[in-house]
Amino acid sequence: MDNSQEQPTDTPSGREQWRGWQAGHPPPWAATWGHRRRRIFRGVGCAAGLMALLVTGGMAALAFFLTRFYGGDGQTTLLVWLGGIGLALGLPILAVLIGLRTVRGFALPLTDILAAIDAAAEGDLSVRVAEGGWGEMGRLSRSFNRMLGELERMERQRRNLTADVAHELRTPLHVIQGNLEGMLDGVYPSSPEQIDATLQETRLLARLVDDLRTLSLAEAGELPLRREGVDLADLLADAVTSFSGQAEEAGIGLELALADNSPAIVHGDADRLDQVLGNLISNALRYTPAGGSVILSARREGDGLAIRVTDTGEGIPAADLPFVFDRFWRGDRARTHREGAGSGLGLSIASQLVQAHRGTLSVQSELGKGTEFVIRLPLDGV
Repeated sequence: MDNSQEQPTDTPSGREQWRGWQAGHPPPWAATWGHRRRRIFRGVGCAAGLMALLVTGGMAALAFFLTRFYGGDGQTTLLVWLGGIGLALGLPILAVLIGLRTVRGFALPLTDILAAIDAAAEGDLSVRVAEGGWGEMGRLSRSFNRMLGELERMERQRRNLTADVAHELRTPLHVIQGNLEGMLDGVYPSSPEQIDATLQETRLLARLVDDLRTLSLAEAGELPLRREGVDLADLLADAVTSFSGQAEEAGIGLELALADNSPAIVHGDADRLDQVLGNLISNALRYTPAGGSVILSARREGDGLAIRVTDTGEGIPAADLPFVFDRFWRGDRARTHREGAGSGLGLSIASQLVQAHRGTLSVQSELGKGTEFVIRLPLDGV
């Protein structure tokens, strides 16, 4: 099966990372993080202490002047002072408590997020924040962790893609270089057969580059599509006819089953839809043994069209199913291009082309029984 990418490793959740850090394994940016938290608490504490001193001194002066003005004695002064202190400090203390709760609920989580942003800006996309907050801050922390997880996954895919592209380009380039050097050195004869073998490698290289370009344009939503009414029966019949010779040579039955309720016309790019069907049928024939069968069928399902490519081949392990549409993924890593494994981009391109038609491409399979790919397209025009 086409399409070989490293399977993504699981990333610990923010809560799990937080517990690990609390257990004595702090991340490299923890010092900055803790410094910011301590600075906030020191600021709040200093502000509260200064306010208490000002209130105490001010109320003592006010009690003294009020007692002298109304002719009270020392006991009256003390009562006025205590009552004033109670009123003057009680409400601010309550406000401080509410403020501390607000700081713990909003300011500190926000500080944690800012510290994590700094760490991510420096290249550490594994950073996560604690998700134990309540209300909107809790939602913000969870969304922030999801965003970083997605960024980390995309960065891992980018690195894998770079490595995979380099690997895929290296093989045909080495063959071309080796053949040409061999002919120049007289090791290989400059025969038409040898030149043709080298030419085949250049064609393979050109196809890989073209596939990469198509995939990048499709993923960016910039792939031009010539949308028009397409005769469904002709589209499917042409796909079957294109592979009938290959199927007959391999001893595999290739059939077309068009349901009575299938629409006559679908809207889309006929060439791109034919490319999708070609990729799926090619894969089905590649992994179906002699004596097996591949069936291309179509029928209306609800408000959409379902096109199925079903084979009786070897099937795909359940553990591999989530990755069949990844770039350069192959079910059998031992296969080579010359053995018919393709560039590893066929299913990725097929999936992106179907999405460009506002449809979906899914797969279900069982080992030893076969595989079925399902294209679902809307019928309200694309």
